Amino acid sequence: MTTIRPGEGVEFRVWAPKRKTVEVVFEDHSVSLDRNQDGYFTGFDERAQAGTLYRFRVDHEDYLYPDPASRFQPEGPHGPSQVIDPTTFLWSDQSWPGVKAQGHIIYELHIGTFTPEGTFNAARAQLNELASIGITLIELMPIAEFSGRWGWGYDGVDLFAPTHLYGGCDDLRQFIDDAHGLGLGVILDVVYNHLGPDGNYLKAFADDYFTDRYENDWGEAINFSAGPVRDFYLANAAYWIEEYHFDGLRFDATQDVKDPSPEHILAAMTKRVRSAAGARSVYFVAENEPQHTRLVRSHDAGGYGIDSLWNDDFHHSAQVALSGRSEAYYTDYCGSPREFLSAAKYGYLYQGQRYKWQKKPRGTPALDLQPWNFVTFLQNHDQVANSAFGERPNLLAGPALYRTLSALLLLSPGTPMLFQGQEFGATTPFLYFCDHEQELGRQVSQGRRKFLAQFRSLAQPEVQKVVPDSSDRTTFERSKLDLSERGRNEKVYRLYKDLMRLRQQDPVFRSPQRGTMDGAVLSENALVFRYFSADHGDRLVIFNLGHDLHLDPAPEPLLAPPWKRQWEVLWSSEDPKYGGGGTYPPDSNDNWRVAGHSAVVLHPQGKAKRKTAT
Repeated sequence: MTTIRPGEGVEFRVWAPKRKTVEVVFEDHSVSLDRNQDGYFTGFDERAQAGTLYRFRVDHEDYLYPDPASRFQPEGPHGPSQVIDPTTFLWSDQSWPGVKAQGHIIYELHIGTFTPEGTFNAARAQLNELASIGITLIELMPIAEFSGRWGWGYDGVDLFAPTHLYGGCDDLRQFIDDAHGLGLGVILDVVYNHLGPDGNYLKAFADDYFTDRYENDWGEAINFSAGPVRDFYLANAAYWIEEYHFDGLRFDATQDVKDPSPEHILAAMTKRVRSAAGARSVYFVAENEPQHTRLVRSHDAGGYGIDSLWNDDFHHSAQVALSGRSEAYYTDYCGSPREFLSAAKYGYLYQGQRYKWQKKPRGTPALDLQPWNFVTFLQNHDQVANSAFGERPNLLAGPALYRTLSALLLLSPGTPMLFQGQEFGATTPFLYFCDHEQELGRQVSQGRRKFLAQFRSLAQPEVQKVVPDSSDRTTFERSKLDLSERGRNEKVYRLYKDLMRLRQQDPVFRSPQRGTMDGAVLSENALVFRYFSADHGDRLVIFNLGHDLHLDPAPEPLLAPPWKRQWEVLWSSEDPKYGGGGTYPPDSNDNWRVAGHSAVVLHPQGKAKRKTAT
């Protein structure tokens, strides 16, 4: 990495223990670096300055390499590195306090497809809209420099360099500065379990970056036992907070971040990042397929100090309820009211029980965790793309059922997350796309089809033949949002805006804690949540995933109104402004009646005469 000495020049430093000599090569001259006993090479050039392009030559080889800790790669991962001065940007977020662990609605966003232009600046123009509808925290999909002209970002190779495809370094800084000015936090999805297959030059400097001691789903495992490698990754985690003012990190696939050290690298990262943030609060969320809750336990309790975990169980149940299919990794889910009630109360559904699909137990105990320790979702980048055609859930179910599941997401205790475009019922697909050289691209596309073949329906030859080619540019272009759908799908957009407003502004829904909610299964297809509040009155939420429900008798005490009060409708998914058919009061002289495929929120009001539903 480089350090600018104002008015003097630039210092260069790189770890290359396998090399005898390292030079910094510029357009018209070069400088030899000095090696110390730990394998670090350092040197200074008085002619270099911000904007200077450079590469490294090792052991007098002809090939010139980019800096492993480059701050920017203006021509991509195979081109020269560029000296960047991170101190010249004029921040205006000095009073920004950071983000807490509770009270969020998260919005997952891929810069390359969020807008037609696919840039930081174009995305920045949409921040005011996101803030106005109730989003509180943006989660950017990975932005570290990767090969090709488009991609998801999970094959990044220059971990300190925001990809040039989306704009310059200060464009990213301005995106975050503007977000903070609007009250929006921004966290970054980081990939610390592997590096991409193309443009990764770390082994040209040191073999110890990787290890074969562990199996990894995507490539060579990172060797966190080596001190300089550990320092490299700790520095990277802190770098995004120090130089870009990110509000935290989302750790990708932590089950493949393997470290035998006394202090796991993820635990060390959360400490380092919180220290780097100073007085600002930062937020961490992790993806962890085996559902290890140790990640969100405190350092004192032997945990890693992460705040939240993605809750795949909630998604899988919802997907089965929406689609009616339980193939592949949906095998162990029914999409039933019992599952949604358990997810609302306890987070993970699998906390150590046997999991048929994997033929082994899955999960660890989570009964003592808080609702905000779990991030719930109906969509994310992986799950939308894990279909033949990248179809979104709103296209797999009827409108009324989708409205009901949307309400279940936003009115459950866990932290809800939306995937870009979900809020206005986007009909554009989100497919897996990448841009590699021909042979690697062919292998990736074949691997994608093989992955999808775990679903019985997608394994059929007629489907395999029409799965979009990951390397085809049209696959990428089709995945771009059509923001004009905000207007065309106005009823869906209004539904989400009203639900987010209810979630954010209603004092009972705003920040649920463990023990403040209970629930019950009312029928094969219906369930009820009751949120308790002595100060603001209870809230009753009924979700009916099936046909019309007539509950008579109704021997469920959670349905009883508070003393000397009656339930009145506060909100309903069947409001005509959302495309619904209207709502009758569910609690009537005819006992409880709830419309099919509906969600209704009740609150206590003064005593009123019950109406008979007809």
